[in-house]
Amino acid sequence: MQARMKHPALALPGVLESLQLLGKATDNDAISPATRKLVELRASQINGCGVCVDMHCRELKKLGQSDERVFAVAAWRHTPYFDDQERAALALAEALTRLSDNPDPVPDSLWAEATRHYDERQLATLLVCIAQINVWNRLNAAVGQIAGAPWH
Repeated sequence: MQARMKHPALALPGVLESLQLLGKATDNDAISPATRKLVELRASQINGCGVCVDMHCRELKKLGQSDERVFAVAAWRHTPYFDDQERAALALAEALTRLSDNPDPVPDSLWAEATRHYDERQLATLLVCIAQINVWNRLNAAVGQIAGAPWH
């Protein structure tokens, strides 16, 4: 297996640095690191990004997350391993990752549930985190970036 081309984040000056700065903006105390990684893992699963699925599973393990939680992210609605706040974040991640799957991608009921658990700064952090992981997923998928392989 080999990527199709040099990663776009390396091919265009400033892209990698810009994406890293965007990531740093969400690395704040508004949302727990575990919640951010759960959201990134779920979006990456939906988008089929092996690079990011591999990376975020490893990051969750380093954060001390149990195998049950990491393994169950894809089926979070049907497992007891996530609290209501995490469920709201995962639902928002799914909705924003699958924008074209629904005529109303973020229905009022989903938004209301998110606002029950998160204030404006926390929601902003979640939204940017979800948008950023979707950018990475799309770049990796387009070039066929391989999990565990060095960028070239």
